[in-house]
Amino acid sequence: MYSPGGLPTRSSPVPRPIKRHHSVRQIAHRVHDSFTSRLCKLICAIFLTLVLVVGLIFFILWLSLRPHRPRFHIHEFGVVGLGQGSDITQIQFNASARNANHNIGVHYDSMDGSVLYKDQSIGSKPLLFPFYQGPKNTTAVGDTITVTTLKENSQRWTEIMNERRMAGAVVFRLEIISIIRFQISKWHSRPHRMHASCEVSVGPDGVMLPIYKDKRCPVYFT
Repeated sequence: MYSPGGLPTRSSPVPRPIKRHHSVRQIAHRVHDSFTSRLCKLICAIFLTLVLVVGLIFFILWLSLRPHRPRFHIHEFGVVGLGQGSDITQIQFNASARNANHNIGVHYDSMDGSVLYKDQSIGSKPLLFPFYQGPKNTTAVGDTITVTTLKENSQRWTEIMNERRMAGAVVFRLEIISIIRFQISKWHSRPHRMHASCEVSVGPDGVMLPIYKDKRCPVYFT
């Protein structure tokens, strides 16, 4: 090349890219980082898999060992004195408590029964002593409750007799209240207050109507 004055000039050489040579230490460091990253991902994947498997096992165990509440049925119910139109002195009943669980027992720490008319108690008493009910087992619950508040011509007695005359039947409610604990192997649950509410109707003779025989009673906890 020539300068503007006609004198020859030497052109600057074009710079070539510098080749960088990685040392053995740098290559080993990169390989180590890549291996560590893969190992961490593998450990995380194994841990998550174990968590899912353990969670699934516990869920299956919970489904199989989840306690079901006892089942109560009313079989007989009679009001002594209603058919004669005299003092109502006693109420007799027969019911049953069923533990339908396969592997779970039920401890009844206490059981009390009361009879209500229009949500007002007309008699109550303790029913059974504390007892243990094994799996797939049924216990008879029957007793006689003494009534002292339904004397002839009292206000409540008059209401019952009017309902008997006008409707041809009288509605009562048997309430069974129990304190129970579930048992799985050697483990016991905390105590639960359980209510079995059995609504029944009796005819003019004071005997439970056939439609209510062996009827299942709703059960709830408080």
